[in-house]
Amino acid sequence: MAQRPAYQLPHTRPHVMGVLNLTPDSFSDGGRHNAAEAALAHARKMIGEGADILDLGGESTRPGATPVSLEEEWSRIEPVIGGVVARGIPVSIDTYKAEIARRACAAGAAIINDVWGLQKDPAMPETAAEAGVHVVMMHNRLEADPALDILSDMDRFFEVSMSLADKAGIPRSKQILDPGFGFGKTIDQNFVILNRFDHLKKHGLPVLAGASRKRMIGAVLNVETDERLFGSLAVHMMALQMGADIVRVHDVRPHADCARMMEACRLEKVPA
Repeated sequence: MAQRPAYQLPHTRPHVMGVLNLTPDSFSDGGRHNAAEAALAHARKMIGEGADILDLGGESTRPGATPVSLEEEWSRIEPVIGGVVARGIPVSIDTYKAEIARRACAAGAAIINDVWGLQKDPAMPETAAEAGVHVVMMHNRLEADPALDILSDMDRFFEVSMSLADKAGIPRSKQILDPGFGFGKTIDQNFVILNRFDHLKKHGLPVLAGASRKRMIGAVLNVETDERLFGSLAVHMMALQMGADIVRVHDVRPHADCARMMEACRLEKVPA
């Protein structure tokens, strides 16, 4: 097994997770970084800008994306993950497939980021437990239901995910929740979650917010994907103020600056 950079959950300062999509069909930056050399260069850039974690994905998990085979997904990840791990930064693997997670953890990944909250692949909880890594358990639905009480639905979903993690032997100290902005939710439901983000803290676990460049922002500002930085910052700052511990973002430097400012505010002093 490759040497895994240790990951410690944030305490005073929220962490910034930089997105490194290795897919040709990603909704925001697909095709730009799918070549290994370009991907590693972009990883170095995000690290230099202040990323605490890099989240690698070999299959687009956006709603409506075309699924790819396990081997195709791994062929996109394998040439890159070793080089990123060697930079000494914790690596997250964005996958719902247990075998991809197993290989990535063997290559040094410290976090499994599962958009189906350990509920898609029955082998995922045990895989994560055996690897001894952190897990991000995201709320998801096959389709949006406008009549749904989305907060109650998330509570039920997370109770199942936490139970699966507990039974597999994943300690609560390594479990992280993600409300899944944009996944099986209406625009209005996304904003219900944002306005009640502190509701997620009832489960007693760290929470990740990932709204970077998403449709909920475009719906309000009427701008294309690449023009959603300021909206992303606004959403993530609101989530941070209500208890988010990690933000998953495409634009690292602006969010890293926000995280430092949040730290200064929490400590009630500005570093010299």
